[in-house]
Amino acid sequence: MSLVQNNQNVKASLNEREGFQVWWRLLRPHTLTAAFVPVFVGTMLAAMEQSIDFWLFAAMLLASILIQAATNMFNEYYDYVRGLDNENSVGIGGTIVRDGIRPKTVLFLALSFFVIAGLLGIYICASSSWWIAVIGLISMLFGYLYTGGPYPIAYTPFGEVTAGFFMGTIIIGISYYIQRLIITSEVLIVSIPVAIFVGTILLANNIRDRVGDEENGRKTLAILFGHKGSIVFLTVLFIIAYIITGALIFTGTLPLWSVITFFSVIKARKAIQGFIGKQAPLEMMPAMKATAQTNTIYGLLLGLSLLIHLYLPFG
Repeated sequence: MSLVQNNQNVKASLNEREGFQVWWRLLRPHTLTAAFVPVFVGTMLAAMEQSIDFWLFAAMLLASILIQAATNMFNEYYDYVRGLDNENSVGIGGTIVRDGIRPKTVLFLALSFFVIAGLLGIYICASSSWWIAVIGLISMLFGYLYTGGPYPIAYTPFGEVTAGFFMGTIIIGISYYIQRLIITSEVLIVSIPVAIFVGTILLANNIRDRVGDEENGRKTLAILFGHKGSIVFLTVLFIIAYIITGALIFTGTLPLWSVITFFSVIKARKAIQGFIGKQAPLEMMPAMKATAQTNTIYGLLLGLSLLIHLYLPFG
């Protein structure tokens, strides 16, 4: 089979289309909810205390999505440069290795997204506090270092905790702070389950790519735990996140309406079952998507429960 035929077969298996879809895949849209959820949750936590500034919310949301998309592009670019991605790789945008988009174009777009996010950050800081600029710059730096630089974080066992901390706790904290100009311990505690779910997205991705990553010298948690151990670890993380959520509801930190977040257990269960007995990356794609959907459903329901509590206080 020729390289061109194999490339077309992979594209067909992944249902990859041409035209606008190429650029849409470059953003890795299934990961962008990890940027939306913490901003939504942090803002709704602030809304429980006072009215919110919609334009600050919108600016924070767009900046967060741009940073996440840029991080995905850096991932695409540097994995290609280091020879980790090829036309058979799944779970990537594939715009460079399968669609022929120039690597420098991907890098330019990533940097452009960072610049736009930076401009939005100036507006956010001017409307709240310039200390946010320091945290924002650090977050953008780690977004780059996740796959860029001499020692990419994504190639180490610290990828999940880094992503969870910055895309969960930090963004929820900033989203809350810019609305109220204070931060509370309760907000940070509520961010923990969200951070865990963000981390599970990266863990699921690394479970799928474990064999190829190990061959290329990565040392991710999935590689250290092995396939079965990683599934157990993913299960434990889900359980911990739901236990913390239940405890927060029981203690009154979260309203009783937040019990609706447990509907996401259905997707979490599907994600775990989807990995069991699977070895080929393509076979594990549904499980990886289910993990991302668990994060999305949990986060949306958590934010929605806070919004409902504003109008229908209960617990």
